[in-house]
Amino acid sequence: MTTVRIESTRPSGTPAPDGALVDRFGRVATDLRVSLTDLCSLRCTYCMPAEGLDWLSRAQRLTDDEFVRLVRLFVRLGVTSVRLTGGEPLVHPTLPSVVERLSSLTPRPELSLTTNGVTLASHAQALAASGLDRINVSVDTLDRERFRELTRRDRLPAVLEGVAAARDAGLGPVKINAVLVRGGNLHEAPKLLAWALEAGYRLRFIEHMPLDADHTWSRTDMVTADEILTLLTDAGYTVRPHGERGTAPAEEFDVTDGPGSSGWAEPVGRLGIIASVTRPFCRDCDRLRLTADGQLRTCLFAQSETDLRGPLRAGASDHDLAELIRTAVAGKQAGHGIGESGFTQPDRSMSAIGG
Repeated sequence: MTTVRIESTRPSGTPAPDGALVDRFGRVATDLRVSLTDLCSLRCTYCMPAEGLDWLSRAQRLTDDEFVRLVRLFVRLGVTSVRLTGGEPLVHPTLPSVVERLSSLTPRPELSLTTNGVTLASHAQALAASGLDRINVSVDTLDRERFRELTRRDRLPAVLEGVAAARDAGLGPVKINAVLVRGGNLHEAPKLLAWALEAGYRLRFIEHMPLDADHTWSRTDMVTADEILTLLTDAGYTVRPHGERGTAPAEEFDVTDGPGSSGWAEPVGRLGIIASVTRPFCRDCDRLRLTADGQLRTCLFAQSETDLRGPLRAGASDHDLAELIRTAVAGKQAGHGIGESGFTQPDRSMSAIGG
């Protein structure tokens, strides 16, 4: 059972920065995930049904001007990192323009994007030129048939081409997100790491979280961080903690030895594991999420949202919107509560919330 208890994450007597978005546990929100759309070009089995979901209408989704205005406001309130997500953000028709406008904000936030990579090869250079800093790409398998089974689409060659294009465009370090599924791609963990190390990508394994649209998630079926590390050790890899993780979701490890090696003089790469379920990092969470329809979520697993779209379209001032945001952040829950008796999976799936 996972129980999260939180005390202030700031040393005693250390004030939060003036104007910062601070919750009642002393956590300061500086990272904003912005879902540009709930639409997606894949149908991953652990995320959504084969037929897809009930997508938001165009009128329900925020316009580019609304996205930019809200992100500008969050930046003024202390957000320093903005990640664009979906659904699949590359299906957003004016994505390069949005990136360019966000990169022009003052102060300028770090801009990153999470994508399934299907059309990334044709977008990477334009995104880099528009001001995107980094990119994360989901690659759960290197086997074409298994990719088709997991995503219900035969697009692995396009994804791998897109990952390479992102690296060549300078959108690094290119991070690879992989979810291991028991009975599916579990045995591929060492192969995925070998591929990432050789190509210069940074692999991150992510524990499967209860955010699937079908609500069939089971903790017993989930592949844990400990299992992943054991798999890699059994395959001949040696990893050691990289250092303090701070507020980052990934626990990072230096890869110091591998199959067939007698030991490398220096680490040859870095591996990340995001163990949201078995090693929760709620105590240091600095993230907020803005959905494609303008709802502010202070936690992936929150049971409530704060509507920003309605007031924005009704003519609310920046001051009014800022007060709504501050109030929402102040009431942020202590932790996700996965494993506790009262835990309830949110109605929205991961694709509808934004990663």
